[in-house]
Amino acid sequence: MTQKNETASLVLALIITSGLIGLVFWWFTSNSASQTGTVSNQTDQSNGKNFTQIKNVPNGLFSYGGSTTWATIRRDLDPAIQTVWPQFKLRYTQGNQGTPNTGSGIRMLLDNQLSFSHASRPVEDREYEQAKQRGFSLVEVPVAIDGRAIAVHPSLNIPGLTIQQIDDIYAGKITNWNQFGGPNLRIKRYAIQGDQGNNLEIVSTPTDAIRKVATDPGGIFEASAPLLVSQCQIKTLPIGRNLNQLIPPYKLPFVPLSECQYKRNEVNTEAFSSGEYPLTRRLFVVVKKNNQVDQQAGEAYANLLLTEQGQEMIQKAGFVRIR
Repeated sequence: MTQKNETASLVLALIITSGLIGLVFWWFTSNSASQTGTVSNQTDQSNGKNFTQIKNVPNGLFSYGGSTTWATIRRDLDPAIQTVWPQFKLRYTQGNQGTPNTGSGIRMLLDNQLSFSHASRPVEDREYEQAKQRGFSLVEVPVAIDGRAIAVHPSLNIPGLTIQQIDDIYAGKITNWNQFGGPNLRIKRYAIQGDQGNNLEIVSTPTDAIRKVATDPGGIFEASAPLLVSQCQIKTLPIGRNLNQLIPPYKLPFVPLSECQYKRNEVNTEAFSSGEYPLTRRLFVVVKKNNQVDQQAGEAYANLLLTEQGQEMIQKAGFVRIR
């Protein structure tokens, strides 16, 4: 064989070898992608500063629902998200029965009526199991911390309540405000659908509960601090782990309700963030992990809320940022 033919054969062999290597690499990467699904978890890109830096935001109309605690977050963040991502259309949806809450939102998510959901409690074991039975899984992504507040009638004169005292009220062990040094008034608890306990009156919405407490000197209602602290018809009580360490859910000094129309009380987010205030919980975006566009929508939404821009807006709404 001549030197020219040997050179040509060597070049041809190199081309064939390179082609085989490339083919093997393509097969390996394609097979890996098929194993992980068409929609990958994108929650690691949430370190961006603003909404424009989030990738894989899908096009379409996406329904979500769930906890009413999220009302102020939805009100402020959704329009801002739509301005940057107009093709990512968001629609808050509630069921036809009962008051919307975390449980109803997760139930609608399980029934494929929602793309993702808002939750003010962790997903329960039975809900994880129900999702598994339907062929997908649920992932809860924490995005904020919410402080809970106790609302009472403005005339009620007590220094505050401990966590144990609140539990005793809910359990029916304490039934009169005079047991705390207050007036001889029977305690009447108001709550929205889904709450449990003794001496309980269920009302349709948090607004209805606030109106009830505003006209009932013995009334009590627990809800998110951003909703209650700024109200002008009721007042919120300091809460503590013991009576010597009662922490107000509002910033000091307290603004008298007589001045409320000119200046509102503000949420004590510093105490919520430090853990000094004992009645807090995390808020979650519940994502349906099914390797479809619903998963992509839920992950994109959670990522948007975890950006610096999203966390700042959450803080302005009266909640505690987690980043």
